[in-house]
Amino acid sequence: MIHPIEIVPGISWIGVNDRETDLFEAMWPLPEGISYNSYLITDEKTALVDTVKKTHLSQYVENIRKALPAGRGIDYLIINHIEPDHSGAIPVLKGLFPGMKIVGNKKTLEFLKDFYGITSDTTVVSDGDTLSLGSRTLSFIITPMVHWPETMMTYEPASRMLFSGDAFGGFKTLDGGLFDDEIAISDFDSELLRYFSNIIGKFSPMVQKAITKIKDLDIGIIATTHGPVWRKAPGYVIGKYDLWSRYTAEPGIVLVYASMYGNTLKMAEAVARGLALQGTKTVRMYDVARTSPSYIIRDAWQYKGIILGSCTYELGLFPPMRYLVELFEEKGLRDRKLGIFGSYGWTGGAVKHLRAFAEKTSWELIEPVVEVKCSADADGLDQCIQLGRSMAKALTLPG
Repeated sequence: MIHPIEIVPGISWIGVNDRETDLFEAMWPLPEGISYNSYLITDEKTALVDTVKKTHLSQYVENIRKALPAGRGIDYLIINHIEPDHSGAIPVLKGLFPGMKIVGNKKTLEFLKDFYGITSDTTVVSDGDTLSLGSRTLSFIITPMVHWPETMMTYEPASRMLFSGDAFGGFKTLDGGLFDDEIAISDFDSELLRYFSNIIGKFSPMVQKAITKIKDLDIGIIATTHGPVWRKAPGYVIGKYDLWSRYTAEPGIVLVYASMYGNTLKMAEAVARGLALQGTKTVRMYDVARTSPSYIIRDAWQYKGIILGSCTYELGLFPPMRYLVELFEEKGLRDRKLGIFGSYGWTGGAVKHLRAFAEKTSWELIEPVVEVKCSADADGLDQCIQLGRSMAKALTLPG
């Protein structure tokens, strides 16, 4: 979007869309892009809330100029999150608005110095501190590790607006519609979850603490740093983040396999058939060598059952499968049911490593564990079908 959008009188969105970056954090695919949201509050004093990535400075500065009343500058910059996709514009803004004071918590200002060498014209705030802009007052809520140590939120009570930083955000550009009542929320749901599971999910306990901290606020609008502004149903996205950060899952299956020559794939197909025979209709099946872990992690966050199958490669897991299970361990996803199967040629290894993964995660291991030499015979395929059936049954049991 190429111009500011008023949210309420005196507060405007002045962010940008990024349709050029292929990988968020140089890791997570962005097939539908992403927005970097920034906001301008115009009162007796003016305040920016967060900035944008340095790759989109030209459009951002133009939006600021359009939104600022004639003859006004920027008095304050509020930094809710200093990751460079939200702070990259700061050095340029300091040059354009030399009188601008930068407001952040103690940890934020440490990062400001480390990233940009900026130490002057700063104001440190603590949890519960306020800043008057005139008729509007900003209140600061420290929410560490959602998802960096310095993250915080800013609340403006007159508009009932919560500037939430990365919390409650998602992947995907804003394609004309800024507000949740201007878009099809269903189009954003999967990218909300992929963003949460990829970026925020590791810190789910801290998300729970943040939600507790804001539960008594009168929130009418959530202004995030990525994705839509929630003015119709802010409770919807809070509810989603609450659900996901409690590791609550639906009764579906994510079936992921690694196969070099089709033998482990044949086993995966048998497992999938067992799932269907037992009545499971929601199955997400992925070749780990051909699918970004981003999407597999997203679906694992959504569904209760995870089944992993791998060929053996150099005495261990096939490398893309090894990377996936390392990411699962890193993200700290809890309370899942796990099925495992695998194959080997001259020596085993894959299933042994998948068993070790099961022990590390404390996910519930569903029997049978199936391992075959070279290619599964009829008995091996029957065991795979039984694994599918057993997983499907496990999903229907209480708890």
